Amino acid sequence: MINISEEGKYYSAFDHQIHNDEGIPFYTDDWIWDTYRAAHPLRILIDPEAEQAMIHSYLRMAEQSTEFWLPTFPEITGDSHRMNGNHGVIVLWDSYIKGLTNFDLETAYKTSKGALTEKTLLPWQKAPYTELDTFYRTKGYYPALHPDQEETVAQVSPTEKRQAVAVTLGTCYDDWCLSQIAKKLNFDDDYNYFLNASYNYRNLFNEETSFFHPKDKNGNFIMPFDYRYAGGQGGREYYDENNGWIYRWDVAHRISDLITLMGGKEQFIRNLDDLFTEPLGMEKFLFYRQFPDHTGNVGQFSMANEPSLHIPYLYNYAGKPWMTQKRIRQLLKQWFRNDLMGVPGDEDGGGLSAFVVFSSMGFYPVTPGIPVYNIGSPLFQSIKIDLKNGKTFEIEALNNSEENKYIQSATLNGKKWNKPGLAMTK
Repeated sequence: MINISEEGKYYSAFDHQIHNDEGIPFYTDDWIWDTYRAAHPLRILIDPEAEQAMIHSYLRMAEQSTEFWLPTFPEITGDSHRMNGNHGVIVLWDSYIKGLTNFDLETAYKTSKGALTEKTLLPWQKAPYTELDTFYRTKGYYPALHPDQEETVAQVSPTEKRQAVAVTLGTCYDDWCLSQIAKKLNFDDDYNYFLNASYNYRNLFNEETSFFHPKDKNGNFIMPFDYRYAGGQGGREYYDENNGWIYRWDVAHRISDLITLMGGKEQFIRNLDDLFTEPLGMEKFLFYRQFPDHTGNVGQFSMANEPSLHIPYLYNYAGKPWMTQKRIRQLLKQWFRNDLMGVPGDEDGGGLSAFVVFSSMGFYPVTPGIPVYNIGSPLFQSIKIDLKNGKTFEIEALNNSEENKYIQSATLNGKKWNKPGLAMTK
């Protein structure tokens, strides 16, 4: 995000007025769909003062807008509402639960709730609820069209489509974070409602294939279906920028339940392995013509796009942390190098860089909103993080090398540590 305060004042495109910043800089230009996963969590650790100012900027934007909705893609010209989801609520809750509490949580809750229950969930649209949103809140999934059906809802973007599975999965995560804020504020009815809604991804889980599969308005799976290619350009009829193989793992807020849905840890591991070995199934230029953002491939896995960033760490949840360590080292070496390979995809708002920084240090926030970091395999023998609160977090990786990438044992503050994750707050 960019600080646009000048001499204590800033211009807001949300109400077209000049405001005093009251000592807290005003930031804008945040591609939240790209940044909530890693860029914001990294800033919480290394630049908490800026992160708090950005959160204040979110709330100012909401207060200065007519609808009082949390922004989804704030830019210098206002909220462009690009991509899908209302993931600012994830940023708010993640910051709060990790110790950045210098903002009004109730205001944050109200503006987040409005964005999730009053503004359409349709991608790239700023408008009130449509019949599709009412359907979602009633039936628990966003309805999809069959390939031969014409769009009937005027508010749907002709190029961005419904993105039915992506919208459902993303809203589940947003609802879960909103439920956690409601719990903190003792809004019991809202807590129970949004907590239950955060399980809506189950409504699209196809038990026969173990993929998240679009359904029509009558509750029938769209058939026939190919998880590699279905959905048109960018998969946008059903997914977004990536195919069904990537969105198979888009339940970051409840991974243990995803393991259960897939039939247990062993099958979960097999499914993960398949992701990294399943071929594109067609010539690259044809695949990339349909999925230009689904690049940096290792099998069907896409290192170049943000919905993939947490996937290599999921082996930790099924009892195979060495597989996470192997994958992370492989991906960093293959796709992020100081040569012609460069960066494998769009550096949208710092998303890919933040993944590299976290993974190079040896840990990653799989679930923003839970103050736990998954352990990977640090690239360096010595790493120090200034937490900006008088404390330093230091990592020593003894005998670390390109060959010695597997962690044999670990201690935390001098005590034996045998878990694949770390709990850490400011």
